[in-house]
Amino acid sequence: MTTIGEALITLLEAHGVDTVFGIPGVHTVELYRGLARSKIRHVTPRHEQGAGFMADGYARASGRPGVAFVITGPGLTNTITAMGQARADSVPMLVISGVNAMPTLGKGLGHLHELPDQRGMMEKVALFSYRVTEAGELPGVLARAFALFSSSRPGPVHVEIPTDVMVKPGDGIEALLSNAAPPVPDAAAIGEAARLCAAARRPLILAGGGARRAEAPLRRLAERLGAPVVETANARGLLHRHPLCVPAGPCLKAVRALMAEADLVLAAGTEFGPTEYDGYSDGGFVLPPNLIRIDIGADQLARRPATVAIQADCAEAIEALLARLGDVPATSADGPARAAATRQAALAELGPAMQAQMRAVEVIRDALPGSIIVGDSTQPIYAANLYYDHDRPGGWFNAATGFGALGFGPPAAIGAALAVPEAPVVCLTGDGGFQFTLPELGAALDADAPVIFVVWNNRGYREIETSMLNVGVEPVGVSPAPPDFCKLAEAYGIAAERLAGVGGLADALKRARATGLPYVIEITVD
Repeated sequence: MTTIGEALITLLEAHGVDTVFGIPGVHTVELYRGLARSKIRHVTPRHEQGAGFMADGYARASGRPGVAFVITGPGLTNTITAMGQARADSVPMLVISGVNAMPTLGKGLGHLHELPDQRGMMEKVALFSYRVTEAGELPGVLARAFALFSSSRPGPVHVEIPTDVMVKPGDGIEALLSNAAPPVPDAAAIGEAARLCAAARRPLILAGGGARRAEAPLRRLAERLGAPVVETANARGLLHRHPLCVPAGPCLKAVRALMAEADLVLAAGTEFGPTEYDGYSDGGFVLPPNLIRIDIGADQLARRPATVAIQADCAEAIEALLARLGDVPATSADGPARAAATRQAALAELGPAMQAQMRAVEVIRDALPGSIIVGDSTQPIYAANLYYDHDRPGGWFNAATGFGALGFGPPAAIGAALAVPEAPVVCLTGDGGFQFTLPELGAALDADAPVIFVVWNNRGYREIETSMLNVGVEPVGVSPAPPDFCKLAEAYGIAAERLAGVGGLADALKRARATGLPYVIEITVD
């Protein structure tokens, strides 16, 4: 007999899943029955939050959904933070959990891992949560999840299987494979957008995370219009070193000035979130009056007014717009000059300290070309989110925008390294954030994930301390003592070295990459 637990593995294989992240427990043993015989790789984190963050990093790096297996109750609640991050950043994540036996649910009898309403809790975080009660439901719910991932604005999905359902017969279950695609761009909307573009004299493009896989058509559209392209943090790596590229945060005064002088703004895959557009909480962001928005999600388009709203995948919509525009010469000749002036002014806004932190990120990029840099919430990440030009589309992401979960970087980097094994992967984390998920060093070793962990050690939560001082609050709780990170790495059997400042960082990165193994570089800073 094939159980539902075994059938689940077969169905995931049919949907193209090759890796799952999880920690088995007594309530998920049946889900593991067929795993050893499958082609799916299982990666064991040291904490379920790590499983979720690994799935997130895997999804961002690969473009495919990340999958986590977690136990009932505490395993799932440990994963909620990672699901919240995935929801905020529209990352496709499938979380499969157990739940107590059907006759016990909601009765408060004190069973192991019992929650009053586990699925009700998950419905507040996930795009949807579903409880499987019969074998025949499983193919449909998985098809629904994967269709959502491929055809609309993605995020986390939760599927729970009660312990008494996992063991039911699952013979003959076949996958329902979805060919769901994003909405086709509306022809009338494309036509109106093309008319506005053709008439614009100072056009501007805002590129968000939804455009990160649309580099080629985005480049052609920018050149066709002569339009500078402002990249949010999640879009960095598009148009690297292109004359029209503005790799700067929209909360900077220079970028706001560029937006204000534009007579048309085309926003592709950006939600206009305050963490990007009002990062200093000064209320200075004003939505452009002449605005074309492209987004895959109808709900997102409905949240802010636009002159023209196009619901579609960014790449497909931009291709349709280019086709409608034809070969008419660009109406704006000063795009490169406007972009260059904005780059110069935006960089100057950072000031010497932030510029030095951003330069440290550039050292990583230049020492390891084509790398994926996964960040945690730490000073160089904050600085580079404001201004930094990465050299690989989709190769720069972190948790410092949106949900802002500390501890994201280390496990997410492991997921990215497993998703794209040919690319160098660097986790840039602070001494405070690293301690949230420090044990995942062991998971990197187990999984043969050659992540280079760069630890920016300023002995505490320096950004929070500065925030307190800026508003006249005497700092409290911002100086947790860091451990000796090199000794901890060596305790796991991982090579490590310590640098005083960033002077030797490039050589250290090259040494680390040459090992082909996990590696820790600690940078002590004043």
